Amino acid sequence: MSAQTPTPHPDAAPPDATGPQGAADVPPDGGHRRGFMHDVSLSAVLAGFVAVVVSYSGPLVIVLAAASAGHLSTAQTSSWVWAISIGSGLTCIALSLRTKMPVITAWSTPGAALLVTSLGAYSYAEAIGAFLVTGLVITLVGLTGVFGWLMRQVPTPVVSAMLAGILFSFGTGVFTSLKTAPLLAGSVLLAYLLAKRWLPRYAVLVALAVGVVASAAGSRLDIHLDRIELAKPVLTTPDFSVASLIGIAVPMILATLASQNAPGMAVLTASGYRPKDRLLIGSTGLVSTALAPFGSHAINLAAITAAICTGPESHRDPQRRYVAGVSCGAFYLLIGAFGSTLVVLFAGLPKELVAAVAGVALLGALAGGLTGAVKEEKDREAALITFLATASGVSLFGIGSAFWGLLFGVLAHLVLTRWRRTPTAAAA
Repeated sequence: MSAQTPTPHPDAAPPDATGPQGAADVPPDGGHRRGFMHDVSLSAVLAGFVAVVVSYSGPLVIVLAAASAGHLSTAQTSSWVWAISIGSGLTCIALSLRTKMPVITAWSTPGAALLVTSLGAYSYAEAIGAFLVTGLVITLVGLTGVFGWLMRQVPTPVVSAMLAGILFSFGTGVFTSLKTAPLLAGSVLLAYLLAKRWLPRYAVLVALAVGVVASAAGSRLDIHLDRIELAKPVLTTPDFSVASLIGIAVPMILATLASQNAPGMAVLTASGYRPKDRLLIGSTGLVSTALAPFGSHAINLAAITAAICTGPESHRDPQRRYVAGVSCGAFYLLIGAFGSTLVVLFAGLPKELVAAVAGVALLGALAGGLTGAVKEEKDREAALITFLATASGVSLFGIGSAFWGLLFGVLAHLVLTRWRRTPTAAAA
């Protein structure tokens, strides 16, 4: 290789990648990266902020419901919120800087949903023991490369279709919000379209600002902040029991890997990046393990909020979107430092505002997923099955629709392409 031939950065998207978000246009950078401050942009920072708003306005409510069902004290609940926020923040920042990809992590939403019905059946110490085992197993699965190998067997159109299916309800949420809050949702949509025409990089920012003003004008903001105080982590000694391992750890492992990490890897792949599964899954597993004694049930790759940061609204240059991951992590750390105190700020936002802003922020990623799903004619039917199964929201055995969409899509792909008789065999 001559001295003039650039060597691609190991974490950069390949020159021939065909990711739906335009990563195919990213040239090799010779292994030389610009500084972080040079790559910072308002649109990427905003994308990280919107991702955090969506996380604390929705999935965190499930965590608080689980804490209530498990009869946790205020201190234990605050420690739980602190642990999952700090874990998500640290992994977002470290992995995004390390890989130069917008790696967005979060707490396991299906895992928290599982705890709503099961946490009350065990002592808090037993739950902590189950969280610890969950983190260790996910770390092992990630570091061995087994999870990544399985994901690499999935056809690209099926992955894109799963992404589109995940985001479908968020896209329609913009319009379903018109029924209950027509002025609020309508103003967000109109502001986004107008800004997209004249200020495309700040379209989501304008939509969010207009939505907040419309909410205030309609007396829809319900924010009551009595005091702000730092969170105090509560260290709990784990207790291990067969019952809690079977009732909490096993379903938590399956739900986190299938319903969170698989779609999370798919979002990055569909956006044209080449995520290193051992690094990403292994790292989130290790952090989950370390923070389990403080209440963290599981830290994993995010999917929906990740799509906000991996799309063109984050930045037109895919190599500069990693800033959104760093921004997301910084906001996680800021909010996590105050435990559940600042959660009320996000809980007071109208659900229609959150739905509308999330919907317009995800339009680019949804369009990319649909494009990638139908690009290859031979895989269109398998991709369609994946999309429909994922978008249906079906949940079987405690595992969400994203996994089942992926499974049905792969089976359809095998039946329609791999297991067909060849023309020679048919003639014989």
